[in-house]
Amino acid sequence: MDSVSRFGAEDQRRRQLIEATIDALADVGFAASSLSEIAGRAGVAPSLVSHYFGDKEGLLESTLRHLANRVSNSARLRLARADGPRERIQAVIDANLAPEEFDARTCSVWLAFWGQVLHSARLKRVQRVYQKRMLSNLRHDLKFLCNADDANRISIAIAAVIDGLWLRSTLSDVAETDSFSARAIATSFADQQIGAARPRDSGEMVRAPRRADGVRVLTSHVGGDYLPLVADAETFPTLNPATGEVLAEIAIAGEAEVDHAVAVAREAQRAWGAMTGAERGRILQRVAMRLRERNGELAMLETRDTGKPIQETQAVDVLSGADCIEYFAGLAASLAGEHVDLGPSAFGYTRREPLGVVAGIGAWNYPIQIACWKAAPALAAGNSFIFKPAELTPLTALKLAEVMAECGVPAGVFNVVQGDGRTGRLLSRHSGIAKISLTGEVGTGKKVMADASSTLKQVTLELGGKSPLIVFPDADLDDAVGGALLANFYSAGEVCSNGTRVFVHEDVREAFLARLAERTRAMVVGDPCDPKTHVGALISQAHMSKVLSYIEEGQREGARLLVGGSRETTGALAKGCFVQPTIFDACTDDMRIVREEIFGPVMTVLSFREEDEVISRANDTPFGLAAGVFTRDLGRAHRVVAKLQAGTTWINTYNITPIELPFGGVKQSGLGRENGRAALLAHTEVKSVYVNLGSVDAPY
Repeated sequence: MDSVSRFGAEDQRRRQLIEATIDALADVGFAASSLSEIAGRAGVAPSLVSHYFGDKEGLLESTLRHLANRVSNSARLRLARADGPRERIQAVIDANLAPEEFDARTCSVWLAFWGQVLHSARLKRVQRVYQKRMLSNLRHDLKFLCNADDANRISIAIAAVIDGLWLRSTLSDVAETDSFSARAIATSFADQQIGAARPRDSGEMVRAPRRADGVRVLTSHVGGDYLPLVADAETFPTLNPATGEVLAEIAIAGEAEVDHAVAVAREAQRAWGAMTGAERGRILQRVAMRLRERNGELAMLETRDTGKPIQETQAVDVLSGADCIEYFAGLAASLAGEHVDLGPSAFGYTRREPLGVVAGIGAWNYPIQIACWKAAPALAAGNSFIFKPAELTPLTALKLAEVMAECGVPAGVFNVVQGDGRTGRLLSRHSGIAKISLTGEVGTGKKVMADASSTLKQVTLELGGKSPLIVFPDADLDDAVGGALLANFYSAGEVCSNGTRVFVHEDVREAFLARLAERTRAMVVGDPCDPKTHVGALISQAHMSKVLSYIEEGQREGARLLVGGSRETTGALAKGCFVQPTIFDACTDDMRIVREEIFGPVMTVLSFREEDEVISRANDTPFGLAAGVFTRDLGRAHRVVAKLQAGTTWINTYNITPIELPFGGVKQSGLGRENGRAALLAHTEVKSVYVNLGSVDAPY
């Protein structure tokens, strides 16, 4: 036997003994878990334990370290996927209270160890390292959210709540708390503590911008022009994710800037809302026309800021935004109430009136399109609008503000405030804003909804998804493969509605996979500014690491890697955030790559036999943004989409979103709809007017 095989066999034997120790502790407890008991369960002689671990305490130490490392590795993977400090804190909570750590058997083993920690220096050392690691992770990210002293206190409190929830569940005779409810309790506690904490000292918040020569510093665009740059303004760089080039420095809008934007918008809305819909529509038509005229310039800027291929941004991003503004410009004059006949002595009517100041928070995958989708119905209905773009892609929203001003949109009607999550929270909590619309991930949506509740704002949320795409055996396979490619690799997979769970009937699975693999391998990963490129860069290094961690986990879970699976580093691409289009086959419904939103070029393929079976599996998700069905049987197509729990569905295509159709999700994929006439009405409120034609009949 060569050395590699020998060491592999020894590692396997060590793992076998550790698993036997876990089984023994769970079944018979700590005192009865003798070396003979453990060795018997492993099917080896007790002397082998001494050979590998020295003694029983060495075996127990290794077993506890194995359990602790399992939690730490889970936390590490979750942390790699997390965007921002609050999401990283959530990653620690979720890892420690995950279902696999919360089942009765695992809990009993942990409890057996904690009972012995006080009596064993070796076990105590493992426990201390485990707890210090959890506290360090929590404290590190809390320091970005609150005062350093509070960060230390809250980290200890969150750790104590995690331990307390686990202990309560373990010792209780009744299943009082499962993993889901425990995580919900810990999450609520963390949010309360962070919300009540003192903010970071001003000295901690301001970081001197490190600016390269010639790099622009861009401020918010409020009241028809850019705000002056404050000398000590906190800034952040925006990068080209394909090259790492700094495109600009962005000044963050704080409380003073947001208050100013709201005041300006409120004043401007009075005159804008008093115009007729036709008058507003004529101005917005000019904006749509100007966007089309500047399509090439704006598309290139979008490509440099997002990493998306120029062939996409030229064809979709700017032009779809222009289409949206044009559509709502045409609808603006159609806003009307209704007459209600109340008999010979009275009648009633309703008025559709603007809400006032509306705010939108955008996502980084379609910056200018999302800005237009959110602004157009609000402006057409007579509201003024404040938009905060994602901090990773802040540039084209400013260009949109310039276009609005050029085309005669009155100063203060459309405004852009720049910043991170703190700026977004200032908007969602502001009492002067009547409605807020977010495109983002589920966790952010829940926070915006909670913040908006303090002033009872109206809310529209377009959140994440893990959508199914179903291929029946009678489908046109070339079309189905084309749909799957659009549903997974367009915009490098950074599309919320993507159909990343591809269910293929067993009868056509092999033929489907062969065509899918061939066409995927022919896709060009390259310079986003090259018109021949199909797949550009992911948005950031952090997001690329998250996507690659999911690919790594998919292989570890046992999925078969069919195509791709690696970072693309050929030539100049090594400077950027490029990941190959990746296909996993032989997936199962319980795999994380199947259940969790990856937001990258990663497709999972699953097989099915029966119609009812695939509908049930497709709906087995907390998300409900989109779904697609490929079949020549239109009766089946309509029957299936009627049963799918999704807000937006397609038959024999995927990811086509005409402005005329409402777009949005159900379940945890959001509230409300964008686009279509529904979006226009959602930016108005109804006033009822009762008109008396007779005398007042008063009993007094």
